[in-house]
Amino acid sequence: MTIDNAEIRKADHHVAPQADHGDQAKTILNRIAQLRAWLFLAALIVAFEIWARIDFGGTFIGSSFNWQSVAVFAVAPLLLAIGQTFVIISGGIDLSTGFIMGLAAVVAAHIATIAGLYMPLPIAMVFGILVAMLAAAVPGLINGLLISRLKVPPFIGTLGMFGVARGTAFLIAGGTTVPVKNSYFAELGNGRFYGVPYLVIVTLVFVVIMHYLLSQTRFGQHNYAIGANAQAARRAGIDIKSHLLRLYILSAVCAGLGGALYAARFTAGAAQAGEPLLLDSVAAVVIGGASLFGGSGTIVGTIAGALVIAVIQYGLVFMNVEPFWQFIAVGIVIIISVLIDQAQRRFSGAKQDE
Repeated sequence: MTIDNAEIRKADHHVAPQADHGDQAKTILNRIAQLRAWLFLAALIVAFEIWARIDFGGTFIGSSFNWQSVAVFAVAPLLLAIGQTFVIISGGIDLSTGFIMGLAAVVAAHIATIAGLYMPLPIAMVFGILVAMLAAAVPGLINGLLISRLKVPPFIGTLGMFGVARGTAFLIAGGTTVPVKNSYFAELGNGRFYGVPYLVIVTLVFVVIMHYLLSQTRFGQHNYAIGANAQAARRAGIDIKSHLLRLYILSAVCAGLGGALYAARFTAGAAQAGEPLLLDSVAAVVIGGASLFGGSGTIVGTIAGALVIAVIQYGLVFMNVEPFWQFIAVGIVIIISVLIDQAQRRFSGAKQDE
């Protein structure tokens, strides 16, 4: 029995559109999954706006003060999350950033105050920030050596550094907060340029630099390659040990800048400054679309994730809701984001660990 060519062409004519529709559906669903952070953010803003109008006849969206407050709320977790983004894309995790931030805050407060006795206050402010970031780089260097040279799992190595950085910060602070006696430092933390907080401006500049580093440089491309397949990256000639060493130093430096800006905002350094922000930093990265399996993630997505957390935190305060609900809300969003990521990986046929 033979099949006429015309019948074959007719069958192909009917089958092809179905495949096209299936591809289009996959593309649309993947796009929605990739944009989940921005969709979460839009849904939260609309929900708080409706809530505000119903509850007290006001507006959430229409207040510039609200947006300034949300931006300031997002600064510290975003800076920690930027470094965490690089680490998670590589397939690792950094649990030490919270207390590295606290260590940097204490160092910045001490140095800015002491340096102000011997040099102009603006220079003392800059010097304090730079020394704080340098001090933060030290535990980052140790993390990198443990993970890249001694093959300590990132979870264990950075968890140990969590305790070391915590104890060191409290020792330097003498168990108390360290006041900053530098008017320029205080202005950096609380001043505004045409209504935009200086903290936000500094953070935006830093974030743009980190976005360029991740998306446009060889370092960023190597980071994706290592996270996607470390063995293939090694065969391609990438020096994984050196990369991981620089990676954890970068993560610590991001936390160091966060600690310095914290000291500027509150005109005091506190050893526990970043303790509650570790979860927020990881959450921002996950909500922003990065996979905990490594190999994917963007700085833009992390920005969206940090804004989601900031809107939740400030929005609940704005609506006079008990702050403990913040943890529940953020936790729910994290779980949803991870479920979406797993569903996306199954849908695209990506390999998962059982």
